[in-house]
Amino acid sequence: MKHLGRKGLALIAGAVLSVNAMAEAEYTLKLHHMLPPMSMAHSKFLEPWAEKVEAESNGRIDIELYPAMQLGGKPPQLFDQVRKGISDITWTVGGYTPGRFPKATVFELPFMPGTAKATSMALQEYAETEMQDEMRDVHLLAMHTHAPGSFHSREQAIQTGADLDGLKVRAPNKIMSQGFKEFGANTIFMPVTEMASAISKGVLDVAVLPYEVVLPTKIYELVQHHTEIKGDRGLYTQFFIFAMNKDVYADLPSDLQKIIDDNSGVALAGHIGTLFDNYEQHARSYAVKQGNSFDYIEGAEYEAWKTKLAPVRTEWVEDMNDDDYEAERLLEKAESLIKKYEAM
Repeated sequence: MKHLGRKGLALIAGAVLSVNAMAEAEYTLKLHHMLPPMSMAHSKFLEPWAEKVEAESNGRIDIELYPAMQLGGKPPQLFDQVRKGISDITWTVGGYTPGRFPKATVFELPFMPGTAKATSMALQEYAETEMQDEMRDVHLLAMHTHAPGSFHSREQAIQTGADLDGLKVRAPNKIMSQGFKEFGANTIFMPVTEMASAISKGVLDVAVLPYEVVLPTKIYELVQHHTEIKGDRGLYTQFFIFAMNKDVYADLPSDLQKIIDDNSGVALAGHIGTLFDNYEQHARSYAVKQGNSFDYIEGAEYEAWKTKLAPVRTEWVEDMNDDDYEAERLLEKAESLIKKYEAM
């Protein structure tokens, strides 16, 4: 020690103080979500986000992650968990509670989404300007979408819309349930956490998902065929809500609130969307290695699907107008925002 000198001792003392500061959190927050820890959302988005907030707060904030519903309840209850303070932060699918976020459902319409990045940034700006009422009970960190989904079928290759007739198809949300019924499908709604079991038991014939979920659930091992949508827009997407308990946020001192704010908003939504976009090809490669078949809805068939599903958009406008929403304005705004972020 005597050879270190004052400067060396000061560095060691500073390091010890730094470690102690990092070790003594002033605020411990519980982050709860529904996917397993090996999922992309957990390992690439939620865990790094938590680590970044902890580091920028010099350890004053500690975020404990609870994946796979480890704090109890079911995925549709996650928004209420954060609203009521059962969890401090949650990440969930908005469509798990149909009717609760009507303004956001415009992003679930058929042939609405672009890339996950552009659509997520559009959704977040839309939420900040149009959804204050629907998000008033939480502190919104970000809304985002996944990359447009594909079909993953046990036995029947889906090459046209007619191939869906009579099949048991998992509908990701209420709007797409209506859409698949236009093709004669028997739609079943269930969270992603239940789908692998449903496919293996024959409860489902077709899972409708992005590959990002197909990989951690190993659905690519349970199906033989995949069908992808090739056009200027994806068939559908889901919207997600990443939110913090309002009172927990309000109780933070202003400097820690700023750290949360700096890791929220449109920039965060775009980052999440980029993660989802980039992960699709990696996850898809496992289905390729499995030797599964691939078909594509493109060209004339793509246009035929758009025509077939047009009534879903029309009905959405009518239903929203009946509920005193400015449906045409909201639809136009959502589409213009996606184009805005696609051009950036």
